[in-house]
Amino acid sequence: MQETISPNAPRHHENLGQLIQSYWQLTKPRIIILLLVTTAGSMWIAAEGQVDPFLVLVTLVSGALAAASANTINCLYDRDIDYDMERTRHRPLPSGRIQPRDALIFAIALALISFSLLTVYANLLSACLAMSGIVTYVLVYTHWLKRHSTQNIVIGGAAGAIPPLVGWAAVTGELSWAAWVFFAIIFFWTPPHFWALAMMIREDYRKVGIPMLPVVAGEVETAKQIWIYTLIMVPVTLLLVYPLHVMGAVYTVIALLLAGIFLAKAWALLENPGDYATARSLFKYSIFYLMLLCAGMAVDSLPITHQVTEAIAQNLNGLVNSSFLSQVVLR
Repeated sequence: MQETISPNAPRHHENLGQLIQSYWQLTKPRIIILLLVTTAGSMWIAAEGQVDPFLVLVTLVSGALAAASANTINCLYDRDIDYDMERTRHRPLPSGRIQPRDALIFAIALALISFSLLTVYANLLSACLAMSGIVTYVLVYTHWLKRHSTQNIVIGGAAGAIPPLVGWAAVTGELSWAAWVFFAIIFFWTPPHFWALAMMIREDYRKVGIPMLPVVAGEVETAKQIWIYTLIMVPVTLLLVYPLHVMGAVYTVIALLLAGIFLAKAWALLENPGDYATARSLFKYSIFYLMLLCAGMAVDSLPITHQVTEAIAQNLNGLVNSSFLSQVVLR
């Protein structure tokens, strides 16, 4: 007979390891990793490949703490619907392993530590941006949009696009156009990424009344929206090349190759919107896409990359000029 779990029934941990594991799960660490990748990528570009290692460490730790705080509050707010879904029923709060008061204290402590570290070792702007990410995720997405609008991911996706701003501000103390383009890349990447996931678990969302786009509008419309946002995202990624001239040839090639695969997978989903495997393929690739795009930014920003590309450009220019002169002489 299956055990019935009550969200109000506290469960005791048998040892310290289990307690730590529960709080670790509360922070949703897998989500945090992707946010840190975008933060690091932004810092690398802002510092032109010569970023201070200590500043990177402090910023990433602080960003992880801020994201962990936001995720904990999200778990606290959503513990009722988490209890109703089999996929999330065994999370720390709905299972009773952690009590709501303790989770709130934990979240506040994480936010305060994050703000203090960024203020002391980076600057106030990056600290305030990190806190704005928490507020946007908790109030705008979790409280206001998630349970009331099919556009919850679109508007709420701004919260996930803030980490690159934090990284850029930590390095430069300001926000340039390049930082906002990085923000826009994440903003337009979020709907295809999350709607692909929502198509996979739409029955869970339907069960608890969350108006995700696949639940309300259906798979066909969701696939269309994913295609549209992917089409917008691709040229946005190239704005770092032109007109901003922040990225070079290496990034351009990588961005175009990755975009081609993304577009192919989005088109496949548009052709077959009801296929679980196609949605899953797009969702998984979207994660690798963002990680590899940031890696491409990092490689392109390296001083040695600049030296190699400049040397290749000079050699090509020399070959072109030699060929031209040879033709003139022959004539």
